[in-house]
Amino acid sequence: MPPIADHLAAVHERIRKAAEWAGRDPVAVRLVAVSKTRPATDIEAAAQAGQCLFGENYVQELVAKAAAVQQPVEWHYIGHLQSNKVRQLAGLVSMIHSVDRLSLAEEISRQWGRLGSSCDVLVQVNVAEETTKSGTSTEEALTLVSQMATLPHLRVRGLMTMPPFFDDPEAARPYFRQLRQLAETIRAAAFPGVALDELSMGMSGDFEVAIEEGATLVRVGTAIFGER
Repeated sequence: MPPIADHLAAVHERIRKAAEWAGRDPVAVRLVAVSKTRPATDIEAAAQAGQCLFGENYVQELVAKAAAVQQPVEWHYIGHLQSNKVRQLAGLVSMIHSVDRLSLAEEISRQWGRLGSSCDVLVQVNVAEETTKSGTSTEEALTLVSQMATLPHLRVRGLMTMPPFFDDPEAARPYFRQLRQLAETIRAAAFPGVALDELSMGMSGDFEVAIEEGATLVRVGTAIFGER
């Protein structure tokens, strides 16, 4: 197998072991292959090895790759998103992980409404309250979800977070746990149309811990494609 296929197989095995160790079904955890800065040929190689879900951080890059990649793949947008770029993503991505403010959610609903469809989104929560990262606060997340629940062409499916970087993945555990607990709190509010069944958390260095804490989407780039 080519290196990307080898790496993918290794990551899937790590996902399987982590899920089973936590008493979870590995099928409940989806791998988002983070392909930012990678050429379309790398995405083609990963797709040929069985990977169908890819995450991109930059709108222009995603649009270009979506046109270049011939394999039938699914795109998620996982980076910071400006409202004036939403139009370019409409109909191209199946999920946006990084909705952190009502004005952005309203624009997503508006643009998908023009297509007569709806977009699945995750609310990005800055659990660690790092000034360098986007995301709503844990205190404001409940209110934001309640407001987004009223938008006609948007479906709130869950939450996303990026904890601080640690050399020891265990250090990220409290942040993953806090996101899961926040999701449980919001789910208990039972907002109409809000499923909150997805938790996007965990990257190459800590995704096993994230899975143990309930991640359903892990965003892995380096462990698949190598260092940038």
